Amino acid sequence: MTKRSHRGFTLLELIFFIVVVGTGLAGILAVSDQVVRTSADPMLTKQSVALAESLMEEILQKDFANPVGGYGGANRALFDDVADYNGYTTAAGMVDAQGTAIAALASYNASPAVAVLAVANWNGIPALRVTVSITGPGGTVSLVGYRSNN
Repeated sequence: MTKRSHRGFTLLELIFFIVVVGTGLAGILAVSDQVVRTSADPMLTKQSVALAESLMEEILQKDFANPVGGYGGANRALFDDVADYNGYTTAAGMVDAQGTAIAALASYNASPAVAVLAVANWNGIPALRVTVSITGPGGTVSLVGYRSNN
């Protein structure tokens, strides 16, 4: 009888190997899952900032005060001064300046607020503080701007 050396792994070694490799893969996949879930967050925030900047620019380009015969209603397409935007909201998704819904931005909502600043803080110059808040999938982003009567 010749003696042959046996090569290979025992069942115990194989089970130990499977447990170690399985645990390592589970850890890697858990980290990978978290990274994939939050990878779009900066894009969502950037989208909210872009929407807030756009609405802020629209508001600040309007007249400081209501012009003679100006509009005081709730139709954004007819807003003619900064104060008209106070209390305006887009609860059913974003719309353009004419009031047309933008389907791709249905999960975003805007709510600008306009407040009169104390004249003493601006050396006697009348001024308004405009706050634009955009709420979307990435959270809420707020921008603040100022409009003076000069």
